[in-house]
Amino acid sequence: MKVWKEKFNWRNILIFLSIIGPGIITANVDNDAGGITTYSVAGAHFGFKFLWVFIPMTLALIVVQEMSARMGAITGKGLADLIRENFGVRLTLFILAGLLIADVGNTVSEFAGVASSGDIFGLSKYIVVPVSGLVVWLLVVKGTYRRVEKIFLIASALYITYIFAGFLARPNWGQVARATFIPSFSTDSAYIAMFVGLVGTTIAPWMQFYIQSSVVEKGITAKEYKYSRLDVIFGCFMTDIVAVFIVVACAATLYKSGIVISDAQHAAIALRPLAGQYASVLFALGLFDASIFSATILPLATAYYVCEALGFEAGVDKSFKEAPQFYTLYTIIIILGVAIILVPKAPLVPIMLWSQVINGILLPFVLVFMLFLINNRKLMGSYTNSKLFNGVAWSTTVIMIGLTLLLVVSSLFPTVFG
Repeated sequence: MKVWKEKFNWRNILIFLSIIGPGIITANVDNDAGGITTYSVAGAHFGFKFLWVFIPMTLALIVVQEMSARMGAITGKGLADLIRENFGVRLTLFILAGLLIADVGNTVSEFAGVASSGDIFGLSKYIVVPVSGLVVWLLVVKGTYRRVEKIFLIASALYITYIFAGFLARPNWGQVARATFIPSFSTDSAYIAMFVGLVGTTIAPWMQFYIQSSVVEKGITAKEYKYSRLDVIFGCFMTDIVAVFIVVACAATLYKSGIVISDAQHAAIALRPLAGQYASVLFALGLFDASIFSATILPLATAYYVCEALGFEAGVDKSFKEAPQFYTLYTIIIILGVAIILVPKAPLVPIMLWSQVINGILLPFVLVFMLFLINNRKLMGSYTNSKLFNGVAWSTTVIMIGLTLLLVVSSLFPTVFG
């Protein structure tokens, strides 16, 4: 009996290892250049005050990502495909148009992160950005799904550099623990703006489309779904633990010394005299890894959901001849992202701002569509949400909608928040 249990456990572990990927990858891409900048500024300007926020944010991320992965495993279809079939072509095209514009803007911000991290190491953006764009393009166009996924998992693992940077900053762990488990609130306009910004970076519309498409392309079905759920949960915890250490590293050094920063590049440079060269280098390497990683995933997610919605072939395992629209769109987004960064005095801030605003406007639609779809018994059978899960999911959705509206307002009218 003992031997049988050991074999059974090893079998489960092997199945889990073969399933992992979509959940971990999608969650970790959330820690992109924009996310790292937000966490860095939060730590540098507010110290440990926002650490408690990551507990409810992690739960919200798990709820939303789990539903997307479950729909992919049970229906065998991507989210864009399901929205088109159940809500019509016009509404689908409206969402796709918005997402396409937002994702191009987000891709530009990722290549801006590549340029910033390269600048820390003395590399010209006119070299590092085009080379990175070419590497990103070759990885997807010339690779297979399994090979690309392995590289993405390695990129996810490299986020551990931020954990090392956090320890090298030598924080007061007692203060860290208190700030993590004892919420602190403030009516200060700057605090509210940062709170909204932190939550706004947690769940983005493209994430739901990408994870569902990945689950479908990997061939995960209802039989393997319980392992996919673990993949999602592990990925969500992993990404927010990394985010916590980014805040800790900046809070223990920059906030303590009264140093104000505006982005992750400034954080990496400022860390050097306070936490040591190793912490600064690790922080910069993490920024480069996150930017390259996200610059690969965002255009890929866009190509997935656009082609799914329009009925074109899509997938990394397909050749250029088999999926010309998929690879052409991917290529165009990469070229646009690289080209805009290389334009002197390009309006990067407005581009990033409006992509964030568009994401915020579209997120409520996507979340509501997901909840209607996952509770459709014709689609999901016995895999619809339970009453308890529905309560949590709808509560999460309502809260995210409210905070997203605040994010949009604070982005368009910054004077409202001081």
